[in-house]
Amino acid sequence: MKSLTSLWSCLAMEMAKRCCTSATQDIKTVLSRTEHEGLWFLAVTLADYGKAIQKWLDHGQVVPSDVSSFKLNRSSGESSYRSPCFLQGFLGRVFSPVDGALLDEPDIEAIYALQQLTLLFSKIAPPKKTPKGSSSVRQNLKVSAHSRERQAMSDYIQCEQDVRTADANLDPQFLEDFRSMSTMLFGDVFDEVENKIYYDELIPKHGPGAVADRLTSNGKWNQRSWPARLMEHFAPQDFLITNCKSVSESYPVEQLYSELDILEPGAEIPVRVITVPKTLKTPRIIAIEPTAMQYAQQSILRAFLETWKQDSFLSRVIGFDDQDPNRDLARSGSLSGELATLDLSEASDRVSNQHVLALLSDYPLLLGAIQACRSRKADVPGHGVIRLSKFASMGSALCFPIEAMVFLTIIFMGIQAESNAPLSRDTLIKRYRRQVRVFGDDIIVPKDNVLSVVDKLHAFGYVVNISKSFWTGRFRESCGRQYFNGEDVSVVRVREMLPTQRQDASAVISAVSLRNQLYWAGCWETVVWLDDFLGKLMKHYPIVAPTSALLGRESVLGYQFQRLDPNTHSPLTKGFSVSAESPLDKLEGPGALLKCLIRMLDKEDPLIRNLPSKYEVDYAKIADSEHLERSGRPKHVSIKLGWRSPF
Repeated sequence: MKSLTSLWSCLAMEMAKRCCTSATQDIKTVLSRTEHEGLWFLAVTLADYGKAIQKWLDHGQVVPSDVSSFKLNRSSGESSYRSPCFLQGFLGRVFSPVDGALLDEPDIEAIYALQQLTLLFSKIAPPKKTPKGSSSVRQNLKVSAHSRERQAMSDYIQCEQDVRTADANLDPQFLEDFRSMSTMLFGDVFDEVENKIYYDELIPKHGPGAVADRLTSNGKWNQRSWPARLMEHFAPQDFLITNCKSVSESYPVEQLYSELDILEPGAEIPVRVITVPKTLKTPRIIAIEPTAMQYAQQSILRAFLETWKQDSFLSRVIGFDDQDPNRDLARSGSLSGELATLDLSEASDRVSNQHVLALLSDYPLLLGAIQACRSRKADVPGHGVIRLSKFASMGSALCFPIEAMVFLTIIFMGIQAESNAPLSRDTLIKRYRRQVRVFGDDIIVPKDNVLSVVDKLHAFGYVVNISKSFWTGRFRESCGRQYFNGEDVSVVRVREMLPTQRQDASAVISAVSLRNQLYWAGCWETVVWLDDFLGKLMKHYPIVAPTSALLGRESVLGYQFQRLDPNTHSPLTKGFSVSAESPLDKLEGPGALLKCLIRMLDKEDPLIRNLPSKYEVDYAKIADSEHLERSGRPKHVSIKLGWRSPF
């Protein structure tokens, strides 16, 4: 804990110099409160203060009651306004000390400092071991961790109840309008995906993550259980074995069915709901899907993404793998004020299956396939197996694209309601291709339509996170970046506790990443402190290029090397590099062949992504790879000392 407060103190001193103010009292406050409140103060209380500041920037006024856990200054003169004492030197350069109103020309450096100092630890993962401190603080941290997990599961159940209530209260005309709008937006995409299903062109795959039936990564390729609901749209003979003649003769369909365990709906494996670390305050809820369901979902996802990229409008307004367009629009919105950024709470868990039924009601084949590979039940710790009203939680391969389509449909319903005129696809393309964007639960819409869009989202049961949605002032946030009046005021965050020994590999890797992010953010005095801290842990801590595999110090001056490779004459530097090996997981037989053939068809697979065309497959490269011997996410990460390239 002492290392975290030392890091904060160093950063506060540097920010104070940049803003020509003092942080002495602020440092005393942090040291004192951390001693009594522990990590909770740094990760939660400070973060709540930072969120309040963002709200003040958006509304243009300090509201002292938003930070009731911090002391206030005495009111001066006839004014009843009392400003917060904490960080008052920075606040005074952004808000008026007299009445708390946003200054006409606030100091951008001070805005950045306020953000950085309050949100530095907002995303820190819960410590693997209880940090040192007073016994009461340590005990409270242990108790709160268990209570937060129980609360997260209770919230999951409550969210499920909310979805049912929203379904019951939704105006049937809204669903009809929703169906019409979705058909206009996605009709061509749905037609193309339906054709792929009809002509048996779906190509499945397995991901590296865990599955509800607990098969290993390579073990998934020899799965021999198949839900009966999948049979109509995902025939086992097409998905579980190859259709090569030679293979069919040696492994006939009759043998496959004799080995296959067909699961009737009552015997299906439910999704397994778990928590994973997110922040100290709230864990993230995900649902681990059964192998067969995930496998089928991936085939639909592949078809969607291939079709999506061919639509010039949809590829502009919905993002799946590139957050930069959202960030660019957020920056533009902070400068012009014409765009609003919205954030939804529990977005994935509030997408009702009724919305999906309406979305695809005109496309029965596609609807049938998606419903067939949708898990209907969830095993929730402390609550047993429940029936799901939501479409899917995070963990389903179709969660992200389906929620994006649902959100975009509702957005344009809100825009249409505001314009009092029906929208055509041509109108959407001309007017809104640079004004609307959806990336998960990060939404950007025109400011003039934001209230109508929010009303429509609420009508469908979605909850707009007001504390993270901005449209009033000049502050905007989207996809992890914050902007004020066109200036990037995004912060660097500590993701893990700072390491106490070199053997704590993940903490060392995280700390080196933190150092380099702060370096490129211009926090060079804090970087000097971190370099000293890390240099004591790692004897070899070289200056390297950002592209180097070595853990080292990035610099605008380039890299340093110590010797040349005797064979290639390329530079070499001694340092630590990450070592993470997939676990042993041998795959043989029909499953091995199936995996190899599907990987040949996957242009995104790292083995063949850079091949010139799908007809020029490097079979030797695939055969020589270790993916049939080792597979899955590494269970352990370590760092090893050696000679590597510094660039």
